[in-house]
This record gives sequence, structure tokens and C-alpha cells, in this order.
Amino acid sequence: MVGNLKHRILITGASGFVGSALLHLLEHSSCEVFAFGHGEGQRNVIDLLDRDAVDAAVREVQPTSLIHLAAVAAPSDARNAPRHAWNVNFTGTMNLGESVMRHAPKARFVYIGSSEAYGVSFASVAGPLTEAAPLQPMTVYGATKAAADLMIGQMAYDGLRAVRFRPFNHTGPGQSDAFVVSAFARQIAEIVSGKSEPVIRVGNLEAERDFLDVRDVVRAYASAAFLDLDAGPDQVYNIASGRPRRIQHVLDMLIAQSGIDIEVRTDPAKFRPNDIPVMCGDAAKAHNRLNWTPLVPFEQTIADVFGYWHRLCNAR
Repeated sequence: MVGNLKHRILITGASGFVGSALLHLLEHSSCEVFAFGHGEGQRNVIDLLDRDAVDAAVREVQPTSLIHLAAVAAPSDARNAPRHAWNVNFTGTMNLGESVMRHAPKARFVYIGSSEAYGVSFASVAGPLTEAAPLQPMTVYGATKAAADLMIGQMAYDGLRAVRFRPFNHTGPGQSDAFVVSAFARQIAEIVSGKSEPVIRVGNLEAERDFLDVRDVVRAYASAAFLDLDAGPDQVYNIASGRPRRIQHVLDMLIAQSGIDIEVRTDPAKFRPNDIPVMCGDAAKAHNRLNWTPLVPFEQTIADVFGYWHRLCNAR
């Protein structure tokens, strides 16, 4: 990763899990970073639905790149409040894209989408999906991200210097327990700390997902902000390992971290509607154009996530 004082990076969603990892990465660069988020103690707060506020922020910062992470990111949150998810994930993205075109037309717009946008395509295409697979979302979250992805792709034809990412499942220390790896790790850490009985409640363990470490994912985002890429609608990239892992395998790895016997019970309430059996991506394009490849071993990711929750449980 490179960066210098010529780079002015505006980050939305900077107070979130991925935003925090990106800020940590950029601490070691010499670029100027403008972090906008809604977390406690955030100095820069921006309401993406307030077009005037978005305009003012972009006009004042004059970024060379904008990395758009802000979103309703948990599929369960989007399912429970679909109108809010559409407002934030689609309309908020539109407001940012329009502002960049008006006030910082030379800036690169790095849009963070989701592999959930592919939806039904996972069932109809054998093997890891490439970026050419149709966007056929099955969930509210996937639909909001697919719509915004297509919109930013269209804006690229009108001159927006866009790079679109479709990351697959990623985790790491600090992730909310609304996501499967952290949900397992929290429950196991509470058992190890003596705060819960040695029973873990789970949903579908047969599903297979393409897991990444968040620290690898944010390297791709930073590269897109710094590299001198050609602008255009073709700048869309999967971020994936290309290796699906059964949820059962992930759970077994986390239980092994505990060093104790834990009973596993199926909880029907934890099963997701419209669950896709296997999700896996082909990231050859990111490797070839961005020189990106995942570096953090999955075993290290699992150990770090468990360690994070174990420390948190012991501190309470």
C-alpha cells in the first residue's frame, strides 16, 4: 500500500467495524484522512440523507478519493427495517455520488457493495462467481446493495470515477455479534468465562461461505484509493478467498479455541430465510489489476476473533 500527502481520503462509516480497520491501516500512510461516522466521540458526523450536509462535506474536504462504507450492514437489520435500509444504502449512496460529481469530479468514488447482491446466481453458476455473474439478490440487504452498485455503475458512464467492490463474508476482532463468526465467538467466550452454561445455540451449520479477514479486505479498499486506475464502469471487483468453508467447520475451530466440551443445539430462530447453500467468489480480477490477495491465515482470524470476545467477557 502506498499513500502520500497528495491523497485526501474521505471515509464514510468510519466508526464502524470495517471503517475502524481501514483507519488503523491508513495510520501508517502519509495521506490526509477525513473520517465521517456516527460512533461515540466522532468529531465528523454526516447524515447521508441530508443532501446539503453531504454537499458541504464533499465541497469542504475536496477529496482525491472517497471510500463509501456507511450502510445498514447487517442483513437482519435490513430485513427488520427495509425502508430505512433502502434510504441509507441506496439514497445515501446517490447523494454522495451526485455530490462528488458536482464538487470533486476528479475524485475516485470507491463504493463498497456486497456479494449478497449476487443472490440466486450462486445457485445457477457452478464454482466461484466472477464479476460477470448477474445481480439477483434474494434479501432486502442484498437488493439495496445491488441497486446502489448498479446506480454507481451507471454514474460511471456519466463521468463518476468509480471503483466498485463486492466483498464476500469478512470478520475480525471488533465485529458485531450480529454476524456468524462473532456470534459464535461471543457465546463460546461467555461459556469459557463462566457466564453461561456450556451450550451454544446455532442456526444452519451446513451453509458454506467464503470468509476473509477484515484486515485483508481494507487493503483492497486502500489500494483502490491510491492506485492510478483507469476510470470507467469496468472497475468492479470481487474480494474473496475463492475457498468456501462450512459454518460447521468455523464453529468447530472456535470451540477448539475454548479447550472445553460444549454442547451444540440447533435454534430454529437463528435460521435465515432465503439462505443460500454455498457462496464463493473469484477474485482473479482484483489479483491481476490491484495486486491484491488475502494474506491473513484463517486460523489467525479465528484466534483473534475469539481472543477479542474473551478479553471483552473477562473485562465485564
